[in-house]
Amino acid sequence: MRLGMIGRRAAAACAGLSLVLLAATGCTTAVSVPDDDVITLKVDIFSDQGFGYEALYEEYQRSHPNIRIKERGKGDGLSGYNVRLAQWMKSGAGAGDVVALEEGTIVQFKAQADRFHNLFDHGLGAAKSEFIDWKWQQGLSADGKQLLGLGTDVGSMAICYRKDLFARAGLPTDREAVGALWPDWNGYLATGRRFVAASPGVGFLDSSVNVFTIMMMQTAAETSGYTFYDKSDKLVVSSNPAVRSAWDFTVTMIDSRLSAKLASWSEGWVNGFKQAQFATIACPSWMTGVIKGNAGESAAGQWDIARAPGSGGNWGGSFLAVPKQAKHPKEAAELVRFLTSAQGQIAAFKKTGGLPSNLNALKDPAITGAKNEYFSGAATGAIFGAGALSLKPVYFGPKNQAVRDAVEAALRDVELGKSTSDAAWQKAIADATKVDSAQPGK
Repeated sequence: MRLGMIGRRAAAACAGLSLVLLAATGCTTAVSVPDDDVITLKVDIFSDQGFGYEALYEEYQRSHPNIRIKERGKGDGLSGYNVRLAQWMKSGAGAGDVVALEEGTIVQFKAQADRFHNLFDHGLGAAKSEFIDWKWQQGLSADGKQLLGLGTDVGSMAICYRKDLFARAGLPTDREAVGALWPDWNGYLATGRRFVAASPGVGFLDSSVNVFTIMMMQTAAETSGYTFYDKSDKLVVSSNPAVRSAWDFTVTMIDSRLSAKLASWSEGWVNGFKQAQFATIACPSWMTGVIKGNAGESAAGQWDIARAPGSGGNWGGSFLAVPKQAKHPKEAAELVRFLTSAQGQIAAFKKTGGLPSNLNALKDPAITGAKNEYFSGAATGAIFGAGALSLKPVYFGPKNQAVRDAVEAALRDVELGKSTSDAAWQKAIADATKVDSAQPGK
């Protein structure tokens, strides 16, 4: 269909207005555009809950009547998504116009920076002052000359816990009192032992692997600044104390029978939320959306949020990039800018709980004053935002995700009673070395 003169003028008028003015001017009504002028932007993401962009897509399409947005990947796990993305990038086909890169895998794709558009060329370098500095640096190529992606969220850490299960075990339920139980990980271990002694058949934590991850990230941030790879991209699983100390402490928790032994993202894990099979979970900000989605409305008010043991830390967070194979790179870059803007990140936080990496968003009352009624009115903006600016970045090597999968699989064997700690540790080293040698990318 072709636009008449009135339709063309209406489209031009609406396109020139800010989003804030759209509703007031009546431009929320869809404007017809010629079929030949319609551009479809494909956005590839991951995670059970998605990135919380649904309302943002609708808003963007209202102000850009020639744009249609198609999201792919909601409900997909990170590991599977990364495999597909790597295949798309290698073959030069299949990826969307915008792709999400998780913090643990963006280094892998920095080695393939020539397969992505430089967002500096699309004017996105002007956004630098809006982002947490270390998050901005993570989005740059190794030589700093290419802006590979703009940051979405950061995974500032806490512990989410079930108040009802704590009460039954004779433990305090107030979030300040609960946080005081574990100023460090020894306190968390001692609390877990008290809990399981009073609550047979219920795990204190969902999965030992998740605790291993945040302990390792904490220690790395405070010491070496890296985990499985050093900053020269040498595999250091066997020699990095941050990895081994987290492994040993996690084994102590396994031996203390604290874990419900649920594999993250599995059907059993989802059911564990619904059936209250565990009392605590390592809880980066984005996990709040996962908990609500899995536990359901019947658990509203049963969950709360306390400080993490030790020095907090970061787990997770992503970037949005534009592959060279994108059919509409200019329009894709403009969408990336919109989704990672302060208002875009505030909207995503409200939907999924992912803490913004945009400084203007972090300072906005919508974040600083945010409370989550599902989590007993916890001040999520203050709890997660307090440590975001002081977080210390951790370096990830180009094959981080694949090595992490190998190490966690070996630790999982210990948790399930299939292996001793010593045998599993040697398997972790051997499998990580095999992955490192076999995969291209260095």
